[in-house]
Amino acid sequence: MSDVIPSSLRPSCSSRVHTMPDNQIVAVADLARHDASVVRLWIGEGDLPTPEYIKQAAMDALKDDDTRYSYSQGLPELRQALADYHRRHWQVEVSSDRFCVTIGGMNAVTMAMQAILDEGSEVIMPTPAWPNARQMIEIVGGVNVPVAFDFHPDGNIELDLDKLFARVTERTRAVFINSPSNPTGWRMPLEDMRRLRDFCREKGLWIVADEVYNHFVYDGGGPAPSFLQICKPDDKLLVTNTFSKNWCMTGWRAGWITFPGGMDQLFARLCQYNTTGVASFIQRACIVALEEGDEFIAQQVARCQASRDVLVHGLTALDNVTVFSPEGTFYLFFKVHGLDESSLEMAKRILREAKVGVAPGSAFGPEGEDYLRICFAIDPELAKEALDRLTPFLTELAEASQDTTAYLEG
Repeated sequence: MSDVIPSSLRPSCSSRVHTMPDNQIVAVADLARHDASVVRLWIGEGDLPTPEYIKQAAMDALKDDDTRYSYSQGLPELRQALADYHRRHWQVEVSSDRFCVTIGGMNAVTMAMQAILDEGSEVIMPTPAWPNARQMIEIVGGVNVPVAFDFHPDGNIELDLDKLFARVTERTRAVFINSPSNPTGWRMPLEDMRRLRDFCREKGLWIVADEVYNHFVYDGGGPAPSFLQICKPDDKLLVTNTFSKNWCMTGWRAGWITFPGGMDQLFARLCQYNTTGVASFIQRACIVALEEGDEFIAQQVARCQASRDVLVHGLTALDNVTVFSPEGTFYLFFKVHGLDESSLEMAKRILREAKVGVAPGSAFGPEGEDYLRICFAIDPELAKEALDRLTPFLTELAEASQDTTAYLEG
């Protein structure tokens, strides 16, 4: 962790911000952002452009001078489009006044934590986990309580709910669930979702559900179930989401949060005081994405499945690699056996020697050490190219490890 505040100013700055760790994914990406020879699989975004009809909607709105302040909670038309979208894909009725439009999914998580956490409030989070969510808990004064996934040698990942329940204390305020999960690709079974819901109801806890990757489920199994399908409008449930992944709109910075009935004024205020709302011309593009983008989502998912299959099949064939085949998201989490260096240093080495950019598992918490993450929201041909570069590198790594072991034993 590097000093981000000059020592002379540190005493008068927030200690919580000063102690934030560096983002290790960014640390790797910054080494070769402009190197065109690198296959870039580090950042969580697809390689397709935003569809033309979405861009056209924004340009039309700009031409119409739709550039003024708007409703803090979001355009009524967009919130109704969100209600229609949830009805279409999850067969659930959510009133339009239960949505608030946000500056991307990160802002949705920020406002969720601001809405429910006091100083010292604990949030239980399965880990390895998205680092941004972990840090936001601490930025607003909460305490992150990690519960490690169980990684099995056969490549399966499980979350032991009894282990999670055992971490609840009198300070626990919420359970954060990202399903399908970044970085592991784990998907929470519906029966476990119901069991967690019942437990949280009994204990008076919030569920904060990050459902960003619900459409990215493979082998015909999607979309993943939503907590909105099994919860009542007055349950303590906050669901965060974004336009970034489904419609290749990462740079547009638009998302949404779904909250219990009656909390609309609270979130309108939070939005006003955090950002004053999302640009109205971007919201017009979001409406079009929701109303016309279902076919694009399906095409993306099919494309990701093809790339996933290439990488899973190829990496599974290597003796020194355990692949956790993802049930969802567009991430592949895998373990390289016999490493004698950290996952961060290994990611840097892969970048230097194989010209493939991957994310170190330690970026997602100490439980991710010894693992690496690949984003496979890419063209299947590019996935083949990445595999062609990784295979000889990992094979040579295994041979070097065996030679070292033989030398030490001999």
